[in-house]
Amino acid sequence: MAVKSVIRQAVLAGILAAGVACGGSSNNPNNPGGGGGSAGTSGATITISNAGVVSPSAVTINPGESVTFVNNDTRSHEIASNPHPAHTDCPAINALGVLQAGQTKLTNALTTSRTCGFHDHNDDTNRNLQGTITIR
Repeated sequence: MAVKSVIRQAVLAGILAAGVACGGSSNNPNNPGGGGGSAGTSGATITISNAGVVSPSAVTINPGESVTFVNNDTRSHEIASNPHPAHTDCPAINALGVLQAGQTKLTNALTTSRTCGFHDHNDDTNRNLQGTITIR
């Protein structure tokens, strides 16, 4: 009987630890950019041209919407939230990860009204690969 109790406690502790590690509520004050882990409806599209330039470099969306990123460049880009390298201002942008050439992806939903900067993590000083998303 004692073995079953120990096993049950270990299983419950594992489940609890997994829940804490996943986190990610859009109401989390430590996640100021919102984005509880899922995409919303796309409110704007930003395209990376074959010349490696984002266009438009500034978009405005409504709270709860996502931004679609299209990579028309011949190389991959890793779009991330400012500041570099922490990427903490708007974590919902970080859901893009690496955009391979020709790939299209959505950010997670941006839920808090604010302006979020983004950049290419692998080319963070290239102003052609920087921009802003305003959530109004």
